Amino acid sequence: MEALPRRAATAPRGGATARFPCLCSIPPSRPHEEDPLASDIPPQRLDARTDPSLLGLHRFNEADSGAVEEALLACCGSHRWALRLTAHRPYPDIPSLLAAASEASYDLRPADLAEALADESWMPQPLLGMRAPGSQAAHTALRAAHAAYEARFGHVFVVCLEGVDPEEMLDAVLTSIRTRLANDPDEERLISAEELRRIALSRLEHLVAVKS
Repeated sequence: MEALPRRAATAPRGGATARFPCLCSIPPSRPHEEDPLASDIPPQRLDARTDPSLLGLHRFNEADSGAVEEALLACCGSHRWALRLTAHRPYPDIPSLLAAASEASYDLRPADLAEALADESWMPQPLLGMRAPGSQAAHTALRAAHAAYEARFGHVFVVCLEGVDPEEMLDAVLTSIRTRLANDPDEERLISAEELRRIALSRLEHLVAVKS
């Protein structure tokens, strides 16, 4: 299997849809019939690197290493993380794969974490709930909070929103970023690493959960 192509930057959306570089890992609201991955991979990370032939654990285990590494980089932007999981194939079951991914996440060095955080900042996410009453004010507050966050910590804000009601996401992100602004850099680095770990596991589980 050929290695998947590198991703291209997402084109900005028009109109009132805002774009904000916080990372939100959530299941899609409904499948997109034109894309066989849409019901299984969070829409924020659907891109050219995610190959449908990798879906399902068997195909994940048997696929070309280059293609697997590229798909794993769509889950976490650390090359060391992706190479480690690829090299340890085959996995007997999905829990074993997720456990290995979690362990690899805990073993990320500061440089690996910085690489993963930088990989997330390339693709701003649309803010869910932007058209709700009062959402424009929340969006303005969120942009200001994120600017303050990046100025303080030097990297994009990341948070896993798995399980959060879409209508509550704006408030959840704003509350989280304001709370975390009070952290010292070392404490925030640990929290960011944990959020990236949760996000990576969510994406990976979606990637391999489809039955062949």
